[in-house]
Amino acid sequence: MKDAVDRLTPMGVMVLALLREGDMHPYEMARLMRARRDDRLLTITNGTLYHTVARLQRAGLVDEVGVDRDGNRPERTTYTLTAEGREVVIAWVRRELSRIDRPSDFRIALAEAHNLERPDAIDSLRLRRAALADAHTQHSDGLSGARDKGVPEQVLVEFERQEMLLDAELRWLDSLLSRLEAAAFPWGPHAFEDTERYLAQRKAAQQ
Repeated sequence: MKDAVDRLTPMGVMVLALLREGDMHPYEMARLMRARRDDRLLTITNGTLYHTVARLQRAGLVDEVGVDRDGNRPERTTYTLTAEGREVVIAWVRRELSRIDRPSDFRIALAEAHNLERPDAIDSLRLRRAALADAHTQHSDGLSGARDKGVPEQVLVEFERQEMLLDAELRWLDSLLSRLEAAAFPWGPHAFEDTERYLAQRKAAQQ
C-alpha cells in the first residue's frame, strides 16, 4: 500500500475523499470541488480530473459502477471507492497531516482531515506540533544567535518572518487540538452529510 500512497497526487486525494461521500461521476466531482472552493488548494481542470480518475482506476483505487445518459448529455461514468482506495486516502492524509516539510500537501491533508477518526487526527496533529516546536526553537535560537553576533537586521528579515509564522501556527494548532479533544466539536467524514446545505450542494452538482 505504501507505493500507492507515495504515488497519490493531491487531485487523487480529493477524488478519493469525494467518493467516500458516495458514488459520483467526474462531472459531479468537478462541480462539487468548485462549489467548495477547492480551487484555492489546487488547479481544477476537467482534463486533469478525468486523467486522475483513470489513473486511480488502473491502480485499483476506484471502480466503475455504471454509465448513464440523460437526454442529449454525453454519457457519464459513475465511480465508486474500492476498499484499497479507502485505506490509501486515509493513510495519505494521516501521513501528510503530521509533516511540516510539504506545506501545499498539508493544506490538502488538513482540508480532508475529517476523513480520519478523531483520535487518529489528534495523534497526527500532535506529531506535527512536535516537529513545529522543534523548528520554531531552532529558528528562534538561530535568530538570537545571529543578533548577538551583530548580523545586520536587513539580512535577518526572512528568518524573523519564518520564526513568527512558526509561532503563529503553533498557537493555531494548539487551539485546533483543544477543540478536537472536546467531544462537542463535530468530527468525522459523515458529520455534515445530513445538513440541508450539503444535500442542496450535492443535488446541484448532479444536474
